[in-house]
Amino acid sequence: MSELSVNHLLGIKYINEKDIQLIFETADHFKEVINRSIKKVPSLRDITIANIFFENSTRTKLSFELAEKRLSADVINFSAGQSSVKKGETLIDTVNNILSMKVDMVVMRHPNPGAGIFLSKHVKAAIVNAGDGAHEHPTQALLDSFSIREKFGDVAGKKVVIVGDILHSRVALSNIFALKLQGAQVKVCGPKTLMPKHIESLGVEVETDLRKALNWCDVANMLRIQNERLDISYFPTTREYTQQFGVNKAFLDSLDKEIVIMHPGPINRGVEITSDVADSKQSIILNQVENGVAIRMAVIYLLASKIK
Repeated sequence: MSELSVNHLLGIKYINEKDIQLIFETADHFKEVINRSIKKVPSLRDITIANIFFENSTRTKLSFELAEKRLSADVINFSAGQSSVKKGETLIDTVNNILSMKVDMVVMRHPNPGAGIFLSKHVKAAIVNAGDGAHEHPTQALLDSFSIREKFGDVAGKKVVIVGDILHSRVALSNIFALKLQGAQVKVCGPKTLMPKHIESLGVEVETDLRKALNWCDVANMLRIQNERLDISYFPTTREYTQQFGVNKAFLDSLDKEIVIMHPGPINRGVEITSDVADSKQSIILNQVENGVAIRMAVIYLLASKIK
């Protein structure tokens, strides 16, 4: 059996295109499993996984937990308040306490970029990054690409535009890495104030006109405005943002072609997209949610098979 080139999933930056294809092929198999009447497989019966979330998360946490349980792993859930996380040392202490319970894998979300990398150097367990600050969110990018592949048969050659708050988005960065690895063309679109400096160095084009961006693309991935990360005002008002970068059904219908709408969730309905766009036949948002479980099963299964 082919295996991943890495022992941890810390970011898309650290894996290669073969890894992505292996994860997708494994997810294809698990997607078939989760659509059966008996949705569990005994693959990881002897593996214990700790979900450690130092930041709030509902969907990602539920998706990982469901993936782990579908694989019959033993699951420990740990939610840490912000206060205990201020020093790197407490992070290691927390994790070492959990590892002393003989945990094989840690799925971690942390507000500090690079927390997973730091952890992987100090603890003996496979680490899955479930989001580190505004840095990376690899499983989200994998499920997004997997959803595009499912819709079109391939990611290579597809034109994808990522719209919104690129500056604070770990989803955008991981998606850019994943899409470029698979040969897609990528543009980003949003207010200039929410574009990182030197974003073009990642091989993406910046487009500030939403209509032009949507007429160009096959797929638009609409990001949420991350109000919790906006320490200063990056645009005058939410209403003004919506007028310039929001998509409603009339706008969607007025484009030159039919495009596919994605959203990593949770959706601010009426801000990035209206309800009639989110619930339209062009939206694959619910497919993304379903694919999230299959992709996370694949990642956990492949990493567990490397634990000696």
